This record gives sequence, structure tokens and C-alpha cells, in this order.
Amino acid sequence: MNAAAGPAPLWVIVVQFCLCAAVITWAGLRLTRLAEKLARMTGLGQLLTGALLIGLVTSLSGLVTSIAAAAGGHASLAVSNALGGIAAQTVFLVIADMVYREANLEHAAASESNLLQGVVLLVLLAMPVMGVAVPGPTLFAVHPVSVLLIFVYLFGLRLMSGARRHPMWRPLMTAQTQREPPAGTGDMGTVTPGLWLRFAALGALVAGAGWLLAGAAVAFSERAGMSQSLVGGVFTAVTTSLPELVVAIAAVRRGALALALGDILGGNAFDVLFISASDIFYREGSIYAALGRAELFWATLSILMVGVLLMGLLRREKHGFGNIGFESAAVLLLYVGGILTLILTGGLHDG
Repeated sequence: MNAAAGPAPLWVIVVQFCLCAAVITWAGLRLTRLAEKLARMTGLGQLLTGALLIGLVTSLSGLVTSIAAAAGGHASLAVSNALGGIAAQTVFLVIADMVYREANLEHAAASESNLLQGVVLLVLLAMPVMGVAVPGPTLFAVHPVSVLLIFVYLFGLRLMSGARRHPMWRPLMTAQTQREPPAGTGDMGTVTPGLWLRFAALGALVAGAGWLLAGAAVAFSERAGMSQSLVGGVFTAVTTSLPELVVAIAAVRRGALALALGDILGGNAFDVLFISASDIFYREGSIYAALGRAELFWATLSILMVGVLLMGLLRREKHGFGNIGFESAAVLLLYVGGILTLILTGGLHDG
């Protein structure tokens, strides 16, 4: 990765960025169709398929980008890529909301599982902040928070699975509320090894693009004179998150609203684990000790955005600004304001 950051001119780095973005976007579009088929065949349903299959695989490029950055000693880039991706993907849900013309997306796709996913995400986002506040002790240079993140994520998946099978409460059904199709309806059949092989091949493709993207991000930061927190939180985060945007829009257009929400919220929850992986591959001590105000800014901005989204899921406006609710407008304003704040403060001096 360091070699890639050497003598390459800026235009070559930009071309590498664009090529990686194209590969990641194309793979995300192919994954959409596969995921919907697997949702019906495996019996997981749209929400868990979005959180597990789509959320994991479309996040591979971002995961590899953070790991490669951390292994190269670029802590700020690794963590900003993870947290900035969560903020960007939450905005992608706003875009999907605009595409869905029937009603506010948070109203139409209301469910206990969606709310539970959002709450689990808030818990996961708060934990790295605790890690920065208490950067020690460590075991083999890995902070206990990084280990706990994995267990909390797995526990959250178990809670969501239970909520889908045995919900303890249900949202008020209206004419605009869409029920998730029962598992096993529609495209019945056996999940063949070929389907999983195609899924794995696309995953490998986005992972490879993520590795190349990490090298380009370091080089771009040095050539353009931008802080790694800004490059990671905006440029690589948006690029590696493009599959989530493609999946969310395609799913909404096909009427798979639960899949769209599961893709974004489930992908965001998985993206927090990028920090755990980065801590493992960062060999200069605990990665939390190397973080500063910029990374805390991204974490708190993401918490704010997800909190507003949860308020929208609870309030369930049918229509607000056009067909979107107050939460979509607020999330968009928070994100744009956050980026402007980083630019005007020089990326908060890169930690």
C-alpha cells in the first residue's frame, strides 16, 4: 500500500478511485437480485437477509479498506472510513425514501425488527467512544471494546431473529404500511452451491476493490493535502458504501422495503466491526489511543443521525416534506452540516 502512495500522479489516483467505485457498484447491483432470491429460499426473510447476506457482503470493500489502512499504520483513515460509511449509508436511506413515492419509507416499512436494529446500532456506535475515553488496558495490543463489539453484534442478530419470529408488538397497520412477504413465498426452490459460489465471487471482487481503494486513499490524502479523517470519512466511505445505495434503491423500486432498511441498518451495524478488525491489524498499540477529535466527531454525528432516524420510525409520518418525513430532512441536514464542519476546521486537525 505504501508503494502505491509513492510517485503516482494525482490523476492516476483519481482514476483508481473511479475504477474501484465502478467495480463496487456493479457488484452491488448483481448482489441485489441474488439476495432477494436467497431471502425467499433460505427463509430468513427480507430484513435478516439485508442485515446478514447483503449487509456483510456489500460491506466487504469497506472492511478491507479499513484493515489495509490499519495494517499500514493509518489509524485515522481506518476508523473514519468505518464511521463515515455509517453516516453516508444513513443518508442513502434518505435517497431511497425519495425514490419510494407511495409514502414515507419509515412509515411504510415499520416493524419491531427495524427499530431493534437501530437501537443495536446506537449501542455499537457508543462503544468505540468509550474505547477512546479509556484507551487501555489491552491484550496483544487489542482493546477489550473491540472484542465486546463482536459479541454485542452477534447478540443483536439473535434479538432481531427472535423479534421476527415472535414479535412482542406490531405497528399500527395503515393503507401505506407494507407487510413483508412470508418466507418461502414466490421463488421457491433449493439453494444450490452455484448461487453461493456466485455470491462468494462477487464478495471477493468487492474485497479486492477495497484493498486497492485503501492504497489510493493514502496517496490521495498526501497528494491533495487533505486530512485522513476527511478522506476516509467522505471519499472512501462513500465509495465503499455505493453497493448499499444501489441495493436500497433497487429494493425500494421492487417493493422490498424491509430489504432496503435491513441493508442499510444491518450494513451499518456490521460496519462498526470494521473498528474491531482495524484494532487487530493496527500493530502500534490500541487503535483507540491513536484516535482524536475527528473520529469522535464522526461517531457522534452517526449517533445523532441514527437517533433521528429512530424517531422517524417511531413517529411514522405518512408524508412530511413531499413524500419524506421530518427525519429524512434532518438526517440530510446533519450530514451536509457535518461535512462542512470538517472542511472548515481542516478535518478537525486530523485528530
